[in-house]
Amino acid sequence: MTTANHFVLSAVINGEQRDFLADERDSLLEALRERAGIRGPKEGCNNGNCGACSVLLDGRLVNSCLVMAAEVQGAEITTIEGIASPEGLDPIQQCFLEEAALQCGICTPGFIVATKALLEENPTPTEEEARFWLAGNLCRCTGYDKIIRAVLKAADQKGS
Repeated sequence: MTTANHFVLSAVINGEQRDFLADERDSLLEALRERAGIRGPKEGCNNGNCGACSVLLDGRLVNSCLVMAAEVQGAEITTIEGIASPEGLDPIQQCFLEEAALQCGICTPGFIVATKALLEENPTPTEEEARFWLAGNLCRCTGYDKIIRAVLKAADQKGS
């Protein structure tokens, strides 16, 4: 269904089938935040350089600011809101808390989603592999050592 410059976007978001009106010019980031009310992915740079808007699209890590909403019709999308379970935080989230790997919170959702993608691809990354994987995510507050410690700790816990 299309009206003017709008269309109904239908996708599975964080495990739930969602239908909502989107504009044909919306990026996935805009559609998630402004149309679907999902606020976890953040707009940092809006040109794919910071990773604050990272989501999993059909299991693949993407910068949602670079994907047009129309491209995700029927897709499965996981945002930071879909990482935890009703039972509690995902081990990745818990490790970020324990290692104080967050500060202002702008980059944190993107780092956690990127870490989830990393650990699904490589459950036991080395420090160098983790740093390489996360090179597309920028942080201006914490520095990267705490983040990398959290990632490696989460890998150890998931591997146990």
